Amino acid sequence: MAVIDKVFDDALSLPVDVRLNLVEKLLTSLNLPIQAEIDRLWAEEAERRVSQIDRSEVELIPGDEVFASVLRKYRK
Repeated sequence: MAVIDKVFDDALSLPVDVRLNLVEKLLTSLNLPIQAEIDRLWAEEAERRVSQIDRSEVELIPGDEVFASVLRKYRK
């Protein structure tokens, strides 16, 4: 952990814009989905769900019933 603490302390001494650049590079190195990819996946999911509704493959439940059910389940 001493190495990590040293790197962290060194990073804190950098100017803010350089630290932001470092953070971006570290996050990119993790190969996490980027916002554009996340947005694309959500759009695909929304389209899939709309298609299921259009084909009557799912049962739609009114929002007030859903919220009432959640309140009954979690109200203690």
